[in-house]
Amino acid sequence: MGISLQKGQKISLEKEAGGGLTRIVMGLGWDAAKGKSGGMLGGLFGGGGGESIDLDASCLLFDEPGNLVDTVWFRQLRSQDRSIEHTGDNRTGEGEGDDEQIKVDLAAVPANVKSLVFTVNNFTGQDFSKVENAYCRIINGSNNSEIARYDLSCQGSHSAMIMAKVYRHGGEWKMHAIGEVGQGRTAEQLLPQIKPHL
Repeated sequence: MGISLQKGQKISLEKEAGGGLTRIVMGLGWDAAKGKSGGMLGGLFGGGGGESIDLDASCLLFDEPGNLVDTVWFRQLRSQDRSIEHTGDNRTGEGEGDDEQIKVDLAAVPANVKSLVFTVNNFTGQDFSKVENAYCRIINGSNNSEIARYDLSCQGSHSAMIMAKVYRHGGEWKMHAIGEVGQGRTAEQLLPQIKPHL
C-alpha cells in the first residue's frame, strides 16, 4: 500500500516509488451511495438506491505560464502528443477496484508541459452526497504498485473536485493533493478554480 495523502500534502513521486519512475496511472474509484434517498431530495433524482453515478476523471495539461495545452477526458481519450491515455468511461461506479484510469508516460510528456491536473466531475449532475468510497490513487505503471492514495469521500453539495496535480519541480515529478470542491459537469468548468494552483 502506498502513502495515504492528506489535503494539501505534497510528495515526490519518484522518492515514494523508490526512483526510476517513468510511467504512472491515476486511478479513480467510487460507489453510488446506498439508501440515501427519501425525503424531499429523494424524489429529485428519481428516488431509490442503486442509481448510476457517472463520475468522470480528466487530466488537464498546462504549460509554465499556466495556459491549457490539452485535455484528456472521455471525449478525447488520448493527449495529442499521445503521452497520456484515458482507459475509457465508466458510467456506474460498479465493480471492484478503479472505475476509471488515466495512464501517463512521464518520459513522453512534452517538455513544455509543467503540470498535469486531475479532476473528477459528476457528468450526470448529482452532487457528491450521492457518492461514497471515492478515491484517487497513483500507481507505478511499471510494476502496478500503489504509490499514493487520496480519499475523496467528502460528501456534500459539490458536483466536481480538483483532485491532484502532478508537476515537474527540480528535475523530478511531484504530486500535490489539492482536494478542492467545485461545480461543473466537465473539467473545463473548473478552469477558474484550477488557475491559482498552477
